[in-house]
Amino acid sequence: MMINRIGPIDPIQSGKNAGWINQVNRTVQTDSISLSAEAREKSEVYQANAVVASASDVRMDRIAELKQKINDPSYINDKIIKATADKIMDAFGL
Repeated sequence: MMINRIGPIDPIQSGKNAGWINQVNRTVQTDSISLSAEAREKSEVYQANAVVASASDVRMDRIAELKQKINDPSYINDKIIKATADKIMDAFGL
């Protein structure tokens, strides 16, 4: 039976292997990606939509302000009624 030698017996010579030198000097290449301007714009729109979707539809501060105004007897007068009627007519296109 014959046993093949794997490497030199002398530990100092094991570092002199030419294969090790080539591996050390080799540069490492990394992966990279690039995004188009259109992709970046769509990403911004998507993020803006996500922020809007997470926002509450009901603004409680405005509702409290309106309730306070309606409960005030001096708030509802002819000027307010006319302005409201005009806005309703404009909404119907009349």
